[in-house]
Amino acid sequence: MGRMNAAPLASWDLTRILLGVVAIGGLIAASFWVLRPFLPAVIWATMIVVATWPTLRAVEARLWGRRSLAVAVMTLGMLAVIAVPLTVAIVTIAERADVVVAWAKSVAGHPIPALPDWVAGLPLVGPKLAAEWQRLASGRPEDLTARVTPYLGDVARWLIAQAGSLGTLLVQLLLTVVVSALLYARGEAVASGALAFARRLAGEAGERVAVLSAAAIRGVALGIVVTALVQAVIGGVGLAITGVPHALLLSSVMFLLAVAQVGPVPVLLGAVIWLYAGGHTAWAIVLLVWSLATTTLDNVLRPMLIRKGADLPFILIFAGVLGGMLAFGLIGLFVGPVVLAVTYTLLVAWVAEGEPPRA
Repeated sequence: MGRMNAAPLASWDLTRILLGVVAIGGLIAASFWVLRPFLPAVIWATMIVVATWPTLRAVEARLWGRRSLAVAVMTLGMLAVIAVPLTVAIVTIAERADVVVAWAKSVAGHPIPALPDWVAGLPLVGPKLAAEWQRLASGRPEDLTARVTPYLGDVARWLIAQAGSLGTLLVQLLLTVVVSALLYARGEAVASGALAFARRLAGEAGERVAVLSAAAIRGVALGIVVTALVQAVIGGVGLAITGVPHALLLSSVMFLLAVAQVGPVPVLLGAVIWLYAGGHTAWAIVLLVWSLATTTLDNVLRPMLIRKGADLPFILIFAGVLGGMLAFGLIGLFVGPVVLAVTYTLLVAWVAEGEPPRA
């Protein structure tokens, strides 16, 4: 009789467990679906708050321990660093699109200077590049203008589209600032909840994973910001030495591009072309070599700085940064190392549990 009742009871327990898992999974999926428009802002806000939490505590200590004042200072700082420059960029692009097109027409109307001899000597691409350059230079400036003009309208429309994209980005950034302010105000409670969840999920290993994830985020932020600052300073010195005007302004642009992982290449390459078009061939070559050295710094300096912030193998950090950026875009710079850090820590803990005790 006991055996007859055991099977229905086990079947009923299995059904209840299965339905419970489906219900919980459905609730989680529905919650993510509802919060989907806010997820990018929440993820960015979490990364920013975790990376700058020591700064918040330092500001709070200087403001007589008032958390509200510290949150206000950090929020205003984020607005000054992110929202204000982006708003200026949107307005500038919208207002200067016609000016850019007119400038492109004027540049196309100038005679093309001769190509240096060393370019033709480059392996593989040198002869083809020299032949194409000679073909363009031998034509009349009016012909070049006629060939370029049909594309200038597309350039203007692209600039306007970029302004619209920047407007959408500005809304997301403002939402990020709001969420960051909320996390700054309730940071200890949120951190305690995250640690409790990680501990409930995987015990002590889960708690170590949560702490290591925060360290990885801070390390990535340190690596990105410091590397961008070093590249901007070195690139600005190169611009000043070679006589490029507005070196300080261009250095600021390089810093923003480096933080956005675009790098200083657009500014430095434009400066090289400007020097060459102006007849300063020697300075153009010097700046080109300087630019190559500047742009390769991030491949060495950034992983080293991230390695100092997070106690993880160098190859793991390097793969997380590059792979995360390729897989998820800019946010992948933070997500990639965190994912690999979590996987690595859990794997090491799992392997250590199976080792026999040492005598």
